[in-house]
Amino acid sequence: MQAASNPDTIRNIVITGHTGAGKTMIAESLALSMGIINRLGSIEDGSTLSDYADDEKTRGHSLNTSIVHGTWKDHKINLIDTPGLLDFHGDVKSAMRVADTVMIAVNTTTGPEVGTDMVWEYTQEYYKPTMFVMTRLDADRTNFNQAVSELQAKFGHLVTPIQFPAEEGLGHHVVIDVLLMKKLEFSPDKPGSMEMDDIPDLYLKRAEELHNRLVEAVAETDEELMNLYFEKGSLTENELRAGIKSALLSRTFFPVFCTSPLHLIGSERLLDALVNLCPSPIERGPEHALCGNDECEALIEPDPEGPTVAFIFKTLSEPRLGELSYFRIYSGHIESGHELIDAQTGQAEKIGQVYTMEGEKKIPVPKLLAGDIGMVVKLRDAHTNDTLADKGTECRISPIVFPDPVFATAVTTVRQGDEEKISSGLHHLHEEDPSFRVEHDGESNQTVLKTLGETHLDTIITRLERKFGVQVTTVPAKIPYREAIRTSASAQGKYKKQSGGRGQYGDVWVRLEPGERDSGIVFASEVVGGVVPTRFLPAVEKGIRETATEGVLTGYPVVDLKAVVYDGSHHPVDSSEFAFKIAASMAFKAAFEKAKPMLLEPVSELTVKAPEQYTGEIVGEISSKRGKIIGMETQGSLQVIHAHMPQASLHDFHTNLIRLTQNRARYNYACSHYEEVPAEIAKEVTSEE
Repeated sequence: MQAASNPDTIRNIVITGHTGAGKTMIAESLALSMGIINRLGSIEDGSTLSDYADDEKTRGHSLNTSIVHGTWKDHKINLIDTPGLLDFHGDVKSAMRVADTVMIAVNTTTGPEVGTDMVWEYTQEYYKPTMFVMTRLDADRTNFNQAVSELQAKFGHLVTPIQFPAEEGLGHHVVIDVLLMKKLEFSPDKPGSMEMDDIPDLYLKRAEELHNRLVEAVAETDEELMNLYFEKGSLTENELRAGIKSALLSRTFFPVFCTSPLHLIGSERLLDALVNLCPSPIERGPEHALCGNDECEALIEPDPEGPTVAFIFKTLSEPRLGELSYFRIYSGHIESGHELIDAQTGQAEKIGQVYTMEGEKKIPVPKLLAGDIGMVVKLRDAHTNDTLADKGTECRISPIVFPDPVFATAVTTVRQGDEEKISSGLHHLHEEDPSFRVEHDGESNQTVLKTLGETHLDTIITRLERKFGVQVTTVPAKIPYREAIRTSASAQGKYKKQSGGRGQYGDVWVRLEPGERDSGIVFASEVVGGVVPTRFLPAVEKGIRETATEGVLTGYPVVDLKAVVYDGSHHPVDSSEFAFKIAASMAFKAAFEKAKPMLLEPVSELTVKAPEQYTGEIVGEISSKRGKIIGMETQGSLQVIHAHMPQASLHDFHTNLIRLTQNRARYNYACSHYEEVPAEIAKEVTSEE
């Protein structure tokens, strides 16, 4: 079995970026260079190390976080490959949470895209050291300079090339490294082929310009280096390396590297950079934790000799194995047989075999130390966002904040009797992927899934069938309309029944008055003289409230009115609570129909963030969906649009917004208030019901 790696020799790298940027192939090329695999896999034939799940092979995209660990120059490197599709950014955030360095892949044929913007925001949220890796330099129509310029325009002048391609496009195999000030030549498709030589005159001037910019950029981040630079006029390679590592930690420097992972160009040099420039868990420093009943903040040092504190950042369910729990150790160690507690629940957890991962392959290890990443099987009750700790350690790692799901769809079983299976299956899938939510709408009796998009929804449905044997169909989530009145009206309700023996008699007059919005149903009595005995008034109120709940026009609940019982009559023998309850219901319905009834719909407060060039299209789309713009503001490079939009329009809005903005917009919403439905739409809703 492998010996445990010390924290100072570990590098935890998460590979992120827009879909199609080459993340999986970067992981594949680095794995080949480290000797983990002996040939490069292919996304097209589903043979890559990190995209091993059936649905990933079918779709040709990463849908899950996967981990590949290897060794390079006596350092352990944990590579975390993440999905690029925005629908699966819950996995991106969870992987970034436990990494020490973020590698953002950028396709040089397209430049930075919406996924680049999103993961950059996550790096700011988590304050992570960040590097850019340019891919597809051997493709047709690639443009390294333009892609770097776009990165600098978006993320600032601190984005600094450390390499540039000697020649781009088909046949590319030479990289100029301005940190080493050397030419790096690669034999395509041959691992271990990197040859280092002097920079040819053709590229020397540009290399010297970029080297000077690099030196200046690094010197600016550290006063001591700045003084050295002024004294000597330059910095040595070792001084630059130390400065880059320090600047990475303080997010004052974002280096740019070059690769063509399909042909192993740049892979070895990238591994050298991960070892020499990227921080270890020790250099990254302590982790924030919440401790004690008052959850005061504390810092957890990455000390292998300290108390064990480990954080579960990903859960996967495999039918034959059960739940797999991926964790990062922030203090202490984890070994087989280790008895820990779930810091959230106090539940004891005994650790079984500990593994490190090579994609799907599980490598058993006796022990892992602070700073490392691993996996265990079949924990008793611990899941994603839980902290495993030694007993008596009252600290837990602050949880991952997942993106808010915005795409709501109801699901219904294909086969009767599968309702419990659906519930159980969705529960397990939610443990794997907390970025979707399951809600049971008691009013509509629907099971509603809220996901990050349509692909996210399709994947959940596919996994539900594949893993749990349950088939579901999707239907629109019902809109919780409400009924109300515009004016006051009164009506009598008389219930009289005689069928031999004691009869039934109840008689009330009810007046309905419009109430303030969100006032609900207010009941009052103005009965005088005992015409309706006091003992029957609770039954009258019950009849009114039950009828209001069931609705009058379309079956939706009635809201925002005052119901006043003010007259009536009773029979000394035949009157009963039942009779007065029925009479009150009859009076309520009759008065409601005379009070100019209307249908109300829920309106959401909508916030859309998008690049400025899409503002016109978005405003037009909101207006076409009966939305109302209530404000606009600028936030960095984005326009923020605030609007009110009927909930009924949000489903189509999601799809159209993606189309109109090439998926460069983001939005969220929250229920705001109810408004009257326009007459023509109210007629449609009423006829449907």
